[in-house]
Amino acid sequence: MRKTTRSSQPTHSATLNTAAVRTAVRIRRLLPEPPPLAIVLGSGFDGILGQITAIAQVSYEDLPGFPTPRIQGHAGKLLLGRVQGVLVLLLCGRAHFYEGHTMAEITFPIRVLAELGISTLLLTNAAGGINPRFRPGDFMCLTDHLNFMGVNPLRGQRPSSEAPFLDLSTVYDRALIRQLRAAARQAKVRLHAGVYAAVSGPTYETPAEIRAFAKLGADAVGMSTVPEAIVARQCGLRVAALSCIANRAAGTSREPVSHAEVLAMGKRVQQQSSKLVARFVGLYSLESFRARRSR
Repeated sequence: MRKTTRSSQPTHSATLNTAAVRTAVRIRRLLPEPPPLAIVLGSGFDGILGQITAIAQVSYEDLPGFPTPRIQGHAGKLLLGRVQGVLVLLLCGRAHFYEGHTMAEITFPIRVLAELGISTLLLTNAAGGINPRFRPGDFMCLTDHLNFMGVNPLRGQRPSSEAPFLDLSTVYDRALIRQLRAAARQAKVRLHAGVYAAVSGPTYETPAEIRAFAKLGADAVGMSTVPEAIVARQCGLRVAALSCIANRAAGTSREPVSHAEVLAMGKRVQQQSSKLVARFVGLYSLESFRARRSR
């Protein structure tokens, strides 16, 4: 029997990248050429769909490797359309680690976006407010994060051609943060800036955990976004992230935490979230146009 050397075996990273290329090729057959900007719509952000002029869409179920969300509020489709005339690619919903998917599975769509030529990614989510200044219905742009999910999405996925460690000094692009802040001013939306703590779920955090997170510098907590942001940075994408503060975290109010509360708040702030995202898209397009003109 012929022996196979370790170096001749494809790495897990190589397999992932090959699969991402194949899915990207399939998407190109289904959709026109994708734009440079993609947005992942998390809980509470699907109101923007009412402002979309749709061009084409495809279900995640028809895209090899895309995990299908099973949580209410996540439609599970890829949509190409225009927001106020600007072409964007929307991932309507996401799958979560707590649903039983692996890190490789929940971040696979981000690898596909990179293969499609997407250069900028806006991630959105619903989060629990830890900072006492944050009120339910407010928004927060992420300036940094704390990964308490217990696993890193890049574990075992480094191609041999890449450096062994990824610098995360600036995960969230400062220029994009400025655009989010400007968009909030234009939309007259209350926007904070802060640190997002990511946990694995599916349980909500205990009051003791929230007190610990607060001491470590967290302003809000949620169960998504961070794995996607890490993989996006590995793929060279510029990243911005936006949270809707859907509720107060455990122990910071007398009310129990529930998913129904999160969904209800998302509906209440649909108009604000839609305005904020739409204004961001417009500012991003304007800045990109100016950058091209100055070259």
